[in-house]
Order: sequence, then C-alpha cells, then structure tokens
Amino acid sequence: MHQKIIILDFGSQTTQLIGRRVRELNMYCEIVPYNKFPLNDPSVIGVILSGSPFSVYDEKAFKTELADIRGKYPLLGICYGAQFMAYANGGTVESADSREYGRAKLEYINASDPLLKGIETGAQVWMSHGDTITALPDKFKIIASTDHVPVAAYRVEGEQVWGVQFHPEVYHSECGTEILRNFVVDICGGKQDWSAASFIESTIKELKEQLGNDKVVLGLSGGVDSSVAAVLLNKAIGKNLTCIFVDHGMLRKNEFANVMRDYESLNLNVIGVDASEKFFKELAGVTDPERKRKIIGKGFIDVFDQEAHKLTDVKWLGQGTIYPDCIESLSITGTTIKSHHNVGGLPEKMNLKLCEPLRLLFKDEVRAVGRELGMPEHLISRHPFPGPGLAVRILGDITPEKVAILQNADDIFISGLREWGLYDSVWQAGAILLPVQSVGVMGDERTYERAVALRAVTSTDAMTADWARLPYDFLAEVSNKIINKVRGVNRVTYDISSKPPATIEWE
Repeated sequence: MHQKIIILDFGSQTTQLIGRRVRELNMYCEIVPYNKFPLNDPSVIGVILSGSPFSVYDEKAFKTELADIRGKYPLLGICYGAQFMAYANGGTVESADSREYGRAKLEYINASDPLLKGIETGAQVWMSHGDTITALPDKFKIIASTDHVPVAAYRVEGEQVWGVQFHPEVYHSECGTEILRNFVVDICGGKQDWSAASFIESTIKELKEQLGNDKVVLGLSGGVDSSVAAVLLNKAIGKNLTCIFVDHGMLRKNEFANVMRDYESLNLNVIGVDASEKFFKELAGVTDPERKRKIIGKGFIDVFDQEAHKLTDVKWLGQGTIYPDCIESLSITGTTIKSHHNVGGLPEKMNLKLCEPLRLLFKDEVRAVGRELGMPEHLISRHPFPGPGLAVRILGDITPEKVAILQNADDIFISGLREWGLYDSVWQAGAILLPVQSVGVMGDERTYERAVALRAVTSTDAMTADWARLPYDFLAEVSNKIINKVRGVNRVTYDISSKPPATIEWE
C-alpha cells in the first residue's frame, strides 16, 4: 500500500497543480472534496488544504471541521487553507488594501523551521489573494513575511500545523517545490516510492485480482489515455480484452487507418468501425457546441453498444479516464465546465461494471506509464485531441465538406510542426474552421471563401495554457500552404489568447 497525501479541495483553480507537484516528488496523493476526508485510511501520512475562490468570511465559503485531522496528521494550509485555519481558531482575516497577485519576495524567514529548511531570504513566491491575515490566534507564530504581507507563512507552536499565504505549487514560486518536499518528505515522512514502474506493477496485480477471468470491452479513441489503458489491460488479461475503435468521421486525416496499424503492432484485439455516415446525419444542422458533444457522445455509445453486444460474456467496460477528467467533469461547486467524452453513460446503458486503470493519473504520468510499457513514442507524445474530434473545431454546423477542408488544413499544420521540430514543444495544436467567409484575391479573381484559425498552446497540465510563440517564418509557410493547397480557404489567422480566459479548444 502506497503512502498517501490527501489534498482537501476548497475549489481553487490550482488544486490539481498541488497534486502534480506532490506526484513529481514521487509521492502518491489524492484530491478529495474539502468535506470528504477519508477518516479510516491507514495509508494517509499528511494533509494539504488548497486555496479557494471564496473569502473565509463569505456566507458561501467552504468550511470543514478539522478536529479529526489536526493533531493526527501533519497539516499544511495554502492561501485560503492557511486563512481558514487562522480564522477558525479566532484569528482575523480581512480584505487587503491592495489585492496582491504575482511575484513577491520573502524578506523574513525563520530558517530553523522545518517547512522552510534551505529557503533563503529573497526567495521568490507567487501570491494570488484579495485577503490577508491581519491577526493570528494564540500559538500561531509568523515564520515568513514579505514587504506587503506580514503573515506570509505561520506555524502553530507545539503542533505539526503550517500555513502559507503564497502558492508553492505554482511554477513562479521558485522555492515552492523545496517547501512541498520539506513538508511531504521530511515532515510527513514520505518514502518517495511512487513511480511509473511501481504503478504498473501494482495496477496489473490489482487488475488481475479485480477482473479474474472476466471479459472486458474498451473503446479506443486513438489518443494517449485510451491507448495506454488498453496496453495495461492487455498486460493483465490478454485475450480477454476486446477493443472497439469507432470512426465518427471527424478524426484527423488518415487517422483511422494509421491508428489501426499502431494498435495491431501492439497485439491488441481491435475491432474498427466506420460509422461516419450515421454521425454526419445526426449532426446535420446542429450548431450548439454542447449539443454537438452530446450527440457525438450518445452516437458513440450507440455504436459501441451495438458492437459490444456481438461479443459474449462481457462483464466490464474499460475506459481511459484520467484524474483531471474525474475532477473537472464535476467540480466541488457543482459546475460542469464541459462534458467529457469518456465519462459518459456507457456503463449504465450496457449494464457493465466500470474498469478505469488510469483514473488516478495525470496526463504526464500516463505518458510515463506508456513509455515504461514500451509503447511507440509517436503514440505516447501525441497531442491531446478532443473526443468529438474536429466537430468541436468546426464552429457552426458539421458537413462532410467542412470536415474535409479542416482535415487538409490541420494536416498541413501538424505535419509542419513535426517537420520544423516544433511538435514536442507544443502541448496541443490544431486548426479551427471559422463560420465566416472573407474576401480574397487569387490570381486575378476575387474570392469569397472560408477562414481558418491555427491554435497552438504550451501547458503542463491543460488547466492553464499560454499561446505558443511559433516562429513567424513557420507560420508564413503553413499559411501559404493552406491557402494554396486547401480549396475553399483564402485566409489563415493565428490565435494568441491564453487559458484563462480562453479555453484551448474553441468549443
């Protein structure tokens, strides 16, 4: 049983980043809602309280009773988590005179405190808060300050309880990883035994115990997650796994044939289904993005169910669900960000038990597991691609003609990234077909044709993303190729918006 750090999620946008930072220290952790602490889990060795969009004195603020946790486990509060512990114990938290966002320097540090071991005065941290702790409760002692924030970090005397006003999980906090290591390894006693190899070993063992001689059916998408899940299941149960790859007509150019070849080389038992005609018919005239996703999700379920019923004695549905899918699909505030293609209604419709071997992994961990399993690099390093495919990169209604235009434009863009050696430095890239036509001149003729937007972002976790600074010469070459070679396109634009506020996909 792996040791475990529990991260109580109070709704912060950076909660997943805390989890990734802890995992990068080769320590296993789980993110749970702020009020769902697993009281009887003997593997828990420490607890982190996340930030929150709320102020601690708001009526809607997320609050929880820490009596069963405090004193039993080392405790670290981050931003709201630090404010909450101070406020709940009689301290004062007030709206700051000026909201502090961005870089700050620790001007005072208690170097003898174990949380701040090795951290020097002047270390850069990242602040993001509109409130500040103006008075600490008894026994809460300041261990770090900045010019503007007297209580940048505190410790409760005689207890293993700490709070930091800044965000150590954010990359801009230069000493953040060290602070988290001090907490997780030195204070909590973490053994740092979490790795891709240990995950594979323990997961294959668990899958054999869970599934026995039962048969499993799994829907492949061509993406990293479902592919790694399939190879992992194949290692555990071999021929008892049947994979179904549905072509809904909105995959990338030649993707169906190429991916089928890849799967066959991995010795996976795969059934390929071309259902493009069905999907185009059902999507005709539909323009609403969420409705498109729902139609494709339901259509996939229907085709998959039809194929799966041709198999005998199947008891489990395998899925490539990963940790961000589980967290993002329904946040603790109950707000759906977008419908995830792989957490839909298949198990209910098919009356199958669900098997999700990757559901506790972040995307970079999935890739590490794939490499450890010996999968080909071009499958592992593939950019994320939406389940509904090009349907959510065509703004407006879907037609076979529009898909063909976008496939050709997208192929030029992605091939160009590979040829220029830029593909691996980009997290995700693709072309978007816009629902506008613009005037152009080709030869001596005036044209009135479609516009394509190119989108490329850099990211570490997809929760935040910045637009990729691709070379102008590259963009010029790709633009010229698309306009000259793709009939129906006379204008190419480049999307320079970041997430937030823009999402990576346009729909």
